[in-house]
Amino acid sequence: MGDKDLQEFRQQWEEEISGRGCSNRGKGSSWEERSNSKRRRRQEGPGPGCHGDGESPGSEPEPEPPPARSPPPHNYLRLAVSLLEGRTSPLRDRIQSAGRRGSSRRGAGKPGEGGGGGGPAGRTAQGPGGGQRESLLDQLISDLNEINEIPFFDIDLPYELALRIFAYLGRTELGRCAQVSKTWKVIAEDEVLWYRHCLKEGYKTKADIGDFIGWKAVLRDSLEKEQTLQTNWKNRIGAASQLHYDVGGILCDVHSCNEMIVSGYTSGDVRMWDISTWDSSALYLETSRSSAELGLQPHVSFVRINSTIAVAAYKGGAVDIWSTVLGREPIHHYQHSQDIQAIAVAIDSAAVATSSCYQVRLESSDQRGYWQTACQLELQKLVGSLQFVPNGQNIDGNETLLAAAEDTVYLLKPDTEPKVLHSIYGNTVTCLEVSSNRVACGVRNVGWIMSDGNKVHIYCLQTAQPLSTLGNALGDFTCVNLRDSPPYLAVTGNKDRKVRVYDLRTSKAVISLYGHQLGVSCVQMDDWKIVSGGEEGLVCVWEQRMGTKLWEMHSRHPVRHLRFSAHTLITANIPNEKCPRGASIMDDDLTAHRRHRGIIYVYDFSVNKSAPVLPICCSSYDEDVGYNYNIALSMPYDQIR
Repeated sequence: MGDKDLQEFRQQWEEEISGRGCSNRGKGSSWEERSNSKRRRRQEGPGPGCHGDGESPGSEPEPEPPPARSPPPHNYLRLAVSLLEGRTSPLRDRIQSAGRRGSSRRGAGKPGEGGGGGGPAGRTAQGPGGGQRESLLDQLISDLNEINEIPFFDIDLPYELALRIFAYLGRTELGRCAQVSKTWKVIAEDEVLWYRHCLKEGYKTKADIGDFIGWKAVLRDSLEKEQTLQTNWKNRIGAASQLHYDVGGILCDVHSCNEMIVSGYTSGDVRMWDISTWDSSALYLETSRSSAELGLQPHVSFVRINSTIAVAAYKGGAVDIWSTVLGREPIHHYQHSQDIQAIAVAIDSAAVATSSCYQVRLESSDQRGYWQTACQLELQKLVGSLQFVPNGQNIDGNETLLAAAEDTVYLLKPDTEPKVLHSIYGNTVTCLEVSSNRVACGVRNVGWIMSDGNKVHIYCLQTAQPLSTLGNALGDFTCVNLRDSPPYLAVTGNKDRKVRVYDLRTSKAVISLYGHQLGVSCVQMDDWKIVSGGEEGLVCVWEQRMGTKLWEMHSRHPVRHLRFSAHTLITANIPNEKCPRGASIMDDDLTAHRRHRGIIYVYDFSVNKSAPVLPICCSSYDEDVGYNYNIALSMPYDQIR
């Protein structure tokens, strides 16, 4: 078919459509006029000379109504015309015409009001009153558009009210909202919102922040640093260092708080590092005279540290306390009659709790710096674990303490009787953790029902009532972390070599990770990652969302301490055997071989320092000498010119 034939066909088609539409409209109007005149004659009643049926004897019969009209084929063009005219929101048209349609439908039965004639689906009928009724096809199209559109801040909500709503969002949420639409992007990037975030972070005036470009650049830099830190964590990019003390013998215990690390050795020495300054030399903490008078200096059993004090407990029951600010000599010392089984230090105050046999002793410092015994309690069972309650100070300044003794967990407060928080006869408490409002204790089940596994019981700290029970594992729960976990989540480690994350609202495991050859000894998590340490000496870093292992590092001895912050990771591999046979070349040598000592690792992910690359791995294809020696080094270090 040529161009002329196609043009003639289109012209005939348009003339046929327009003629059919006009004839149908004419027939429809004449039929409506005859129907209205017939209705008026019936309401007036039969006149003289008329029969009972209301018709004259000589009148012609009423013509039958025309058949139903089929929808004109050009009705589907109405949607395209409306889009070309700019009516791009069918939802807004429906909202505006909702009142007119409702009134026309309610008044359809009244004479003189628009009722509109019916028609088949897929057409728009025009009633006598002039009201337009939407067809089923248009209704379907409008509903689909309503589902796809987001009618938020586009119709009635003012801009100021939208800013008020967005003011409750954080920086991360504002960045996500800016990706929804152009309208949301304008609101999320408003200067008022970001200026408020600057004030929340400690900037008081614009002079502290700089000009507008300056403080906005500060926020942008902080976001970029967070992304860089996360990338370095995932790719294991950073500076790694080891903290050694060669003449100290074998490592006995390690503890850290913020940027401070304290360690104790079999020689009786205690060392303290401040990794914020990256000083390789450790601060030597001298022991008290009373502990040295026992003859040969005893081994260090436990060490603890917080922002103000460092504590060391020795074999034999001696306890020394140092100040992290003043220096080397201890500021307080006290003695137990037997070996110390557990020790705890307050998070943000100068208070120390120790347990020896059935006795629990709490030492604290007043405002003037004088140390005193706050309380001394006798329990009926051997205490195996102690934990201070965060922000658990009373009006008198005394701390609240939790003690796990065999199958019972006690809530201890000075000048009050011990309160039993948890007790199941014969079921030993294997781990203990406390947050500001919850307590978690892992319990070993030794009942008659073998199908019931070991569990973690969660209690409310204020009401002392059980909240939930987590898990049903075959192995013992060795560690649980509530304090550092996100809200309503708890991460646990078990002897069955699995790391589990539980939702406290549903009491179900949402994540289960398997990557250790032996039991899990310590674990910690944040918003996006999980770090776990095992008895085999393996430290694993997991991504929480995908449940995959990012990287791992291995050492000879079990991981007994693990702590990470936004940019640092501190791990300690402590040997189980403190006096190994054949540890030294000579029997009277006080030093031990490096493989028996244990080690402390410190990773700093804020330093953009990747692993060193050998020069041969950086060779190009043009250098034949360098390329002949490589083995499968075509990726990723070769430079293709």
